[in-house]
Amino acid sequence: MSSGDQKNEWPECMGMTGEEAKALIESEAPHLSEVVIINARDPVTMDFRMDRVRVRVINNEVVVVPKVG
Repeated sequence: MSSGDQKNEWPECMGMTGEEAKALIESEAPHLSEVVIINARDPVTMDFRMDRVRVRVINNEVVVVPKVG
């Protein structure tokens, strides 16, 4: 857990579909302004944002633990 007892990672999403993981994260962390599903192989910016979670998928299966950032 991060400061303030807000959850900041979702290991339980491993193996879920991207849509399932996104729905779970949004339900548990409504304060996030951006939960996006991306291909795990796609390039991304390296900026760190406390209001964003990237759900990285291959063949629509979550392959990296989603984390705030």
